[in-house]
Amino acid sequence: MLPAEEEKSLPLPEGWPRASKFALSACAAAVAELVTFPLDLTKTRLQVQGEAAVHRSGAAAGEPAPYRGMLRTAAGIVQEEGLLKLWQGATPAIYRHIVYSGVRMVAYEHLRDSVLGRAEDESFPFWKAVVGGMSAGAIGQFFASPTDLVKVQMQMEGKRKLEGKPLRFRGVHHAFMKILSEGGIRGLWAGWVPNVQRAALVNMGDLTTYDSVKHFLLLNTPLVDNSVTHSVASACSGLVAAVLGTPADVVKTRIMNQPRDNQGRGLLYKSSMDCLIQTVQGEGFMSLYKGFIPTWMRMAPWSLVFWLTYEQIRRICGVSSF
Repeated sequence: MLPAEEEKSLPLPEGWPRASKFALSACAAAVAELVTFPLDLTKTRLQVQGEAAVHRSGAAAGEPAPYRGMLRTAAGIVQEEGLLKLWQGATPAIYRHIVYSGVRMVAYEHLRDSVLGRAEDESFPFWKAVVGGMSAGAIGQFFASPTDLVKVQMQMEGKRKLEGKPLRFRGVHHAFMKILSEGGIRGLWAGWVPNVQRAALVNMGDLTTYDSVKHFLLLNTPLVDNSVTHSVASACSGLVAAVLGTPADVVKTRIMNQPRDNQGRGLLYKSSMDCLIQTVQGEGFMSLYKGFIPTWMRMAPWSLVFWLTYEQIRRICGVSSF
């Protein structure tokens, strides 16, 4: 049989390994995103409450900062806007994870297996896992940044309606087109720097921790490569990712949600560093951890759902374990 014919006769995962892994990780991410999205919406609302720069600009004069906490914020959204509003912005979030998770998983495995290389005992040294995780997260998030921008802005539409402000978008497509028409191609990447920084930190916690903990357990304990091992590793990765990523996530959310001039420049913050400084000076260091509880409560089940789904899909499709 000719090489071309042999390639055509191979199962999809073997004939198109990277495309298959991209598709499998995208499917697992979409499932995890739908299950945990209300926590993401709650986290976003908490992160913009009491924003010092908004009060200094006079845009929020006379408006109290509710600081209702996670449960009261979620209950308030249901009471004031309706139950389905807990999934407002879910569509661009799924688009984002199809791109983000697909790219980051393929990039990490390529870096681990072909660029950085494993040790002789098939383990992956921790420092290499850190470099691979941060690099893969940054690459994936850069490509997914426009969908993240739309997600954040759509998540705030219900709040704008309650404040008597006009809605900015009629839907996902309209949001993309409006941002593109007002800010051009660069406008779609507004806030990409803190977004990429956050993704690098989150993936240092998520990918690095999951891969390191999983293979540590397999090499040093009686555990085998099954759902128990995957669950333990994913629980650890969710906690570390939340601790490392929340400050950058607060900065990212505020930069993406800030009003902009006709040239697409932010009116509240000049850069991610300026946002960081203003936030700490105006609200204190712990303001960088606003929304930490819903972030952690989302990342833990998100990681659990994603990794269990991803590992099972790979097994069913005949792809080796991550």
